[in-house]
Amino acid sequence: MKKELLKVFQVATVFIGTIVGAGLASGKEITEFFTQYGLSSFLGIIGCGIFYILMSSIISKISIHYNLSSYSDVMNIISPNIFGKFTGVITTLFLISSASIILAGSGALIHQFFGIPKIIGSLIMILVGIFFLLRDTEGLIEVNSFIVPGLVCTLSLITVLYFTFCKDSVSLNNISSFPPRKSGILFSTILYAGYNTLSASGVLVPLSTQMKKTRTMIMGIIVGSIGLTILCLMINLLLTVNQPYIYKYEIPLLFVANRFGNIIQALLLVIIWLEMFSTEVSDIYSISKTIERSFNIKFKKAIFIVIGIALVISQFGFGNLITKLYPMFGLLSLIFIFQCIFFFFKHKKELSNMPEEK
Repeated sequence: MKKELLKVFQVATVFIGTIVGAGLASGKEITEFFTQYGLSSFLGIIGCGIFYILMSSIISKISIHYNLSSYSDVMNIISPNIFGKFTGVITTLFLISSASIILAGSGALIHQFFGIPKIIGSLIMILVGIFFLLRDTEGLIEVNSFIVPGLVCTLSLITVLYFTFCKDSVSLNNISSFPPRKSGILFSTILYAGYNTLSASGVLVPLSTQMKKTRTMIMGIIVGSIGLTILCLMINLLLTVNQPYIYKYEIPLLFVANRFGNIIQALLLVIIWLEMFSTEVSDIYSISKTIERSFNIKFKKAIFIVIGIALVISQFGFGNLITKLYPMFGLLSLIFIFQCIFFFFKHKKELSNMPEEK
């Protein structure tokens, strides 16, 4: 029983850690996709959590049934045509770009605080990342098993401090007094949930195949989705009560934590760097698994190939690439989700009657 609960916890932390990333931990993603929509943003976040449970469970069941190893395998199964291959290529480009951005961000962050060359900051993240990546899926689990609880504790602490010292700010009357800056929360929720689900599939697929037990994976996904939803609700609450000032900052949560002193701010900065690191490990892991499957290159060799490419790209400006890639990736994620749902219901009887491995 304890072993089973540990596996559920591991799946949950990997799921949360993969989706969170630096964008969510900094508050920037929640600001853009939810906070601007007013009170309905809280309903959007809850809807997002339900979406994660349903779609991630479908991807996990397909992965276990067909013994898949990477996100490209899922795409080949649900869309065995040129469009599936195109989606796989764009997903790989997106993940490599994401890994490159994080390496550049790590270098910039360490340069800003310690004055050392940016390349040193990037290399520090690479070296620590290699240590965990060489441990394959176990390394991925280990990274998230200590980073995610740290994130949960830090955000919970900031939320408790707000409820203790700023009761008026977090009252329902005050929250409802902020008018929405945008409309269209439904589309924003679906786009955000789809985008994250496709990104997370690179980790969900090999993890599902390794765990083998559908029940363990689904329980982990449910626990992870609930935990992620609560985290997002806390972040959204903190951002909502600090409007309109949060829109001026690249890292809105640092402004939110500002009133409680430098120690809390420093703690949050460490957590954001760790979340950058967690996402970096997840991205490289996902791409390396795909390279291993597609080109028959050993996983450990693929790690160094991906890191080399990401490090080179991180030294150049590629804002235009990201500007064009993000909207395309968002659109592809919605098509990917639709195809997953269609495939699942087409093979529902087959996928619902899978024998549970003991």
